[in-house]
Amino acid sequence: MSFHIRQATILDLDTLAPLFDGYRQFYGQPADLARARDFLAERLRQHESLVLLALDEHGAALGFTQLYPLFSSVRTVRTWLLNDLFVAATARRQGVGAGLLKAAAEHAHALGAASLSLSTALDNAPAQALYEALGWQRDYQFCEYSLTL
Repeated sequence: MSFHIRQATILDLDTLAPLFDGYRQFYGQPADLARARDFLAERLRQHESLVLLALDEHGAALGFTQLYPLFSSVRTVRTWLLNDLFVAATARRQGVGAGLLKAAAEHAHALGAASLSLSTALDNAPAQALYEALGWQRDYQFCEYSLTL
């Protein structure tokens, strides 16, 4: 499959929102295209995230990844959180996910980042296999917690 990856802009909302809504549904959220579109619009308008979009040769959306900027106080460096990665069901196992991960790493490196981090569901074995095949390393040193507010 032939595809290219580029940074998404606010002009890509109508292309990106159905993918983002599919991503949310994958993680158990109800379908809500308007909510997905509004969330992405706010992130892009406020320059709070960076979205990379994979498109086929006809301009159809195949997948995306969304990165959020972070800093490491201990290492005193810029890092990025690869928060979202989603490939449309029809485009899976064709290199789109790997392409998005590689593009994210290249983009973060070009912006001066020292590292990328991500988390995924413990039962998402296909994603874990892809990450590890591309050199990502599982963290066995730290335990992650969250607090719902």
